[in-house]
Amino acid sequence: MRAHPKPETAGPSHWLRSAPFPRFPRLDRDLAVDVAVIGAGITGLTAAYLLRRAGLSVAVLDRARAGGVDTMSTTGHLTSVTDERLHTLARRFGPAAARAVWDAGGAAIDHIDACICREGLHCNFAWVPGFLHSAVDRPGGSPSRPALADLESEAASAADLGIPSHFLGEVPFWKVPGVKFPHQALFHPRKYLAGVARAFHGPRGLLFEHSAADEIKVRPQEVRSGPHRVRCGYIVLATHTPLMGKTPLLPALLLQTKLFLYSSYAVGARLPAGTIPAGMYWDTRDPYYYLRVESRRGHDYAIFGGADHKTGQADSAAAIATVKARLRQFAPRAKIDSQWSGQVIQTPDGLPFIGETGRRQFAATGYSGNGLTFGTLGGMMAADAVLGRSNPWRALFDMHRKPLHGGLWTYLKENKDYPYYMARDWLGPAQGSSLRSLRPGQGKVLKLGGRKVAAHRDAAGNTTLCSAVCTHLQGIVAWNAAESTWDCPCHGSRFSPTGAVISGPAEEPLERIPEAPGSK
Repeated sequence: MRAHPKPETAGPSHWLRSAPFPRFPRLDRDLAVDVAVIGAGITGLTAAYLLRRAGLSVAVLDRARAGGVDTMSTTGHLTSVTDERLHTLARRFGPAAARAVWDAGGAAIDHIDACICREGLHCNFAWVPGFLHSAVDRPGGSPSRPALADLESEAASAADLGIPSHFLGEVPFWKVPGVKFPHQALFHPRKYLAGVARAFHGPRGLLFEHSAADEIKVRPQEVRSGPHRVRCGYIVLATHTPLMGKTPLLPALLLQTKLFLYSSYAVGARLPAGTIPAGMYWDTRDPYYYLRVESRRGHDYAIFGGADHKTGQADSAAAIATVKARLRQFAPRAKIDSQWSGQVIQTPDGLPFIGETGRRQFAATGYSGNGLTFGTLGGMMAADAVLGRSNPWRALFDMHRKPLHGGLWTYLKENKDYPYYMARDWLGPAQGSSLRSLRPGQGKVLKLGGRKVAAHRDAAGNTTLCSAVCTHLQGIVAWNAAESTWDCPCHGSRFSPTGAVISGPAEEPLERIPEAPGSK
């Protein structure tokens, strides 16, 4: 009998493997603070750090480890270059707004640079150029005419907006046309956030891990976590996909229809020194591939990624294999030492949603491919909102902005698959009706006792049964073999093998189901 091939699996990111992070306690008492921040990724810790510096008392709660799930799945780009082209933003919003979007990224990078200097952080920060280049299969290939026209329009728009850039006939290494954007940056996000967390933590800056926000109440305003409560004057939701919090149901659901969750894949690899110049590179594919290269002692290190797809709607193992094959195609001497995935949230008009979602409640989401820069900006804007200060990007990134600024077709296209997957997975057959077909390390949606059950058997042979119905809007989850997660194809919620929420919009775990006697 032929052995089943082992699927490509995602693992800890390069950041998690290459740097420690301080540990913080679980919430063990009731508190009263000025601000409660939910989520200890780059948005939450940036906001908490700034508010603490302003003299406010702050408590940060995270349901897992501090440092963030999604922040630690990033590829470490710090850039003002957005997924939406400058000429598209200028046409959609006007030249002044397009320049403001660029400046937002610059302000975030400058904040990170200033924080590193102020706190004496060591996080491998380096200024490097960024290159947007035409898509080719191999370095030196010929670009298509539409791709070339797109790059020429981008260079012209940058010049019109006063943004430093240069059109190049040949981008370094790739030897194809592109646009160079100087003064972008790279850093190690985990080392940076570890330093920010240490600088924040103290008598008036409290950080709690493994302390999920189970409930948010209005009168009195408080966050409940297990048996404890944190009373506060303001709440910052910094959870990638925002918790509903105090937002009424209809507006919360409407916001969710404007968030499109995609999975993206990355690999980290050692390269011989000098293989590719240090910098960041993005091609013009849709979805695009992205590359960052940094110089290290005796070698270079590359992080390469892409193969994006809507969460739960494609084969993650195949996506990882595609990224690895593509890297080896242009860098055959690369030695891959890590591979992982992350989740990217896109919006109809290409801009993030950052602002108040309720009275004295702030949220930030929809960062697309700029999670580190827009995440930092979200924390900066949250601090301004709490402190009652004006902010130049408040109206541009407002949660309730109308209309969709040319993004109506995107909005409709991205939401059309919800009823399709809902109907397909509810009406379609299960993957079996017995636990006997379940191998160690495998998950399947089975029909047991007249209902669809998310069944998982761990490496030791222990079985966990959960309802296969997502707790967000009742989609049917599917097993993601590459990442050992249950993913919902309707709106992108993700759950652990035992049903715990990894990422929203779901806020409740999958319902646990007792295993019937003799069902093994």
